[in-house]
Amino acid sequence: MNDDIDQQYIGAIHHTGLKGSDFDAMTNRYRSFGFTLTPRSRHLMSQRPGEPAVLGCTANECAVFGNSYIELFGIVDASAPDPWHAKPLPDGFRILNLETDDAAAVSDRLINAGLPASGVLDLERDVDTEDGVRTMRARTVHIDPRGTSEGLLGISQHLTREYVHQSRYLGHANRARAITALTIVAADTEFDEIVDRYRRIIAVDPTTEGLSTVLAHKEIRLEFVRTSHAAQVLPDEPVPAPSYFAAMTIRVDDVDHARRIVEDGGTPTRTTAAGFFVSARHAYGAGLAFVA
Repeated sequence: MNDDIDQQYIGAIHHTGLKGSDFDAMTNRYRSFGFTLTPRSRHLMSQRPGEPAVLGCTANECAVFGNSYIELFGIVDASAPDPWHAKPLPDGFRILNLETDDAAAVSDRLINAGLPASGVLDLERDVDTEDGVRTMRARTVHIDPRGTSEGLLGISQHLTREYVHQSRYLGHANRARAITALTIVAADTEFDEIVDRYRRIIAVDPTTEGLSTVLAHKEIRLEFVRTSHAAQVLPDEPVPAPSYFAAMTIRVDDVDHARRIVEDGGTPTRTTAAGFFVSARHAYGAGLAFVA
């Protein structure tokens, strides 16, 4: 398909992102789920392609797996610049970044595919390593958020992967190993448009599995659910918008072990066919499906 992004460039989930206005409470809750979080780190971001990165108003702590991670972020200095417009962003599960090994090539292909994007933006943050403080560097291309009602969508390239996926942070008390899928709820009126946008980015045709439309390629699995079916697929879950990032599927070594940790931390769970589920109400906007 001529309007698609080349498959060789995008084949994994880079990270998901949750914003919390009470940053400490959010990170403490995720620790209670059994996740190991990286030390808090401030962002340095460029506003436009080619501009230098500046110290922004946000910081993050991350639950890091072998290939992807969950980013928990919040405003830590409201007086600092906000190059990526985090301040007006509502709390919740707001960010999905897919992974590429060539941000510049993806940027060109997004334009060719008719998907307005930011161009290549630079991101840095200082991180503690066993050899001292080092600067994590990455490049990101943002899809124009005016056209992604479900949330902020980007494609990111690691330049210093080893500083993010440090082995000492990969061990989690809940024995989590990976983000294996994402559930995206899309308004019935724009469902086909949203699915087609991701189809063009990932360059794979959708399949139907029950009430879900699925795009799966390499390490990416995106499950799209119509708003009219959301109550059946995600029973009793909040509906924050007509279209939204709804849930992540987390693979763990032992479902029963992970469930004990979550419940011992004070969070209720719900049994599912493949494991258990933590409501977005208790996980700062992201439903968490734990599976073996």
